[in-house]
Amino acid sequence: MSLLTLILKKAAPLPDLESFSRYLFIGPHPDDIEIGCGATVSKLAAMGKEIAFLICLDGRYGVDFAPEGTTPEQLIPTRKAEAIESARRLGVDDVRFLGLSDGGFYNVEDLRTAIALQVGDFRPDIIFSVDPDVPNECHIDHLNVGRESKIVANFASNREIMARFGAKSAEVQAIALYMTARPNRFVKTTGHLKKQLDAIFNVHVSQFPPGCPMIASITKYLKLRAFFFGLRSFKGRAEGFRVIDGTHMHCFPEEA
Repeated sequence: MSLLTLILKKAAPLPDLESFSRYLFIGPHPDDIEIGCGATVSKLAAMGKEIAFLICLDGRYGVDFAPEGTTPEQLIPTRKAEAIESARRLGVDDVRFLGLSDGGFYNVEDLRTAIALQVGDFRPDIIFSVDPDVPNECHIDHLNVGRESKIVANFASNREIMARFGAKSAEVQAIALYMTARPNRFVKTTGHLKKQLDAIFNVHVSQFPPGCPMIASITKYLKLRAFFFGLRSFKGRAEGFRVIDGTHMHCFPEEA
């Protein structure tokens, strides 16, 4: 780490992720929020925070483990119902859907406008979304949703720009990126992993039916991730995020 980076860290420290009041969690598909940061959601909900989920794509192409003969269109309401119940188990009742097609079959500018409208409506203090800058991320929906979330987070407080989207402005103070390879902030989640696993595997059964081999591998991954992020942050068990606040969002190339 360079001396300049150290100085800038002191001059512009990142916020405490548990210090806000209103949280908007944006997920590309049903189940992404739960896998990426479900334990953090559970903790924040238990703290009484105002939380909304925004699920951008309808998940129609997640048919790999659906009953044989299930069409993409038939899967859409199933995945929507699973997302609502999964959020409820984590303590979240406000679940919003953009309804755009899974698989990148949408106009990215429409995605940006739809996210802006929801940000203006909910007016979060902080946005959580998937990290689009992970070197090995190849899913077009994760790349698009993460990138457009970052763009909207930057513009959210600008009344005139948000008006061009037909949206109200919102004083978004930061964006926290989950599923990241470069976390710079951690949330202690000791005691919340069980709820995260329940919300994933006991609810999203169209994606993880009983006996699905991914259940064991994802469970092991989430436990190991919580353990190593906990070691790294001295927090017991933890989830990690790449946080970018208002100071760092524009013309600030050094990583915080």
